[in-house]
Amino acid sequence: MSGVLLFSSQFPIFSTTTTATKTTHRFACHVIPRQSLNQSTPPDQQSPNPKTILSTITNLLWGQSLPPGLLISTVRTTWNSTWQLMMSQLAPSDSSGRYTRPASKFRLNPPFTLQNSTTLHLYVGLPCPWAHRTLIVRALKGLEDVVPVSIAGPGQDGSWEFKDIPISNRDRNILVPGRDNANGCRNLKGVYGLRRSGGYSGRATVPMLWDVEKKEVGCNESYDIIEFFNSGLNGLARNPGLDLSPKELKGRIGEWNGLIYPNVNNGVYRCGFAQSQDAYDSAVNGLFTTLEVVEDHLTTSRYLCGDTLTLADVCLFTTLIRFDIVYNVLFKCTKKKLIEYPNLHGYMRDIYQMPKVAETCNFSAIMDGYYKVLFPLNPGSICPVMPSGCEHEVLSTPHNRESVISEQDYQTGSLSI
Repeated sequence: MSGVLLFSSQFPIFSTTTTATKTTHRFACHVIPRQSLNQSTPPDQQSPNPKTILSTITNLLWGQSLPPGLLISTVRTTWNSTWQLMMSQLAPSDSSGRYTRPASKFRLNPPFTLQNSTTLHLYVGLPCPWAHRTLIVRALKGLEDVVPVSIAGPGQDGSWEFKDIPISNRDRNILVPGRDNANGCRNLKGVYGLRRSGGYSGRATVPMLWDVEKKEVGCNESYDIIEFFNSGLNGLARNPGLDLSPKELKGRIGEWNGLIYPNVNNGVYRCGFAQSQDAYDSAVNGLFTTLEVVEDHLTTSRYLCGDTLTLADVCLFTTLIRFDIVYNVLFKCTKKKLIEYPNLHGYMRDIYQMPKVAETCNFSAIMDGYYKVLFPLNPGSICPVMPSGCEHEVLSTPHNRESVISEQDYQTGSLSI
């Protein structure tokens, strides 16, 4: 007997014919007549649900049990290979599987060449902690009217895209994604491509400081931008007296950054993007050891460098504010939640409650930007519910950090873990 394909009105059906029939209708394609629209289909002839078909086939092949081990092994191997390929594009790593962050292409070298420029435009994405730094310093210094901003959102292809119609927010007066207000581009790649000096074929990253007059990327390194915002535009700032990097604290700020950047700021990414168990173990140990060091330090110091908020605090804050809603879950930083560190959580609330800072924290955009976009880490793109400890009402509760008496010795030393 042989199988001859019959076409119903819904899907292919296989039927059998005898050898004799095969001789006459070797390549016959029998058509089952369609019923008229006003003729009801008997229940026993109705097309089965696709899920029912799949369930029936599965039961015929494997019974009520799971598919055999060979299938599971094949799927596991295929998925692992695909995952490794996707991760290599999303997060480049070294030979040991450790995530290696690409260097920024466009840097600002002191003395800053954009001094008191009035033609600057800032491009950011709300999920990005590096871009968040620039928004906070811009707000604290009062540079909103001096440096306009365009806020992109993550696209499904991994690029930063602009929205034709800004997303409304009814909860609070927080920043939301919208149009490209400087160049009218559909995505950030298009902005980089407008460079008068010859376009750009590299990674289109945020934050990015754009020189509107020169049509050139001024800088896309976050720390260069926040240093520039802190001291390079004082002639135009509403709060020129605020110095987040005073001369007497520069050494201490550098030490804290040297500890926090590799182990916390980049450390959470080294956990989430690790491509080997050893790489993950090393990253997660460095992360939580450093958090313990900072937690202990904040017992006797309101901020990292005493009673003065500095750029080091801003850099730490943008990672802490994302910790429980993203990094603890998606990046497998699971040893402890930030809310389990009383000093760190109070310190985070202290900064969050400073004027204009909360407006830069769009938690919905942050969660969507990680859970719905980093599909190698979350293939189903299911976004979890926000932890109650991360809600605005909780972050707005009294922190009592002003009562901490700082006992910090500001002599340049060596911070280590």
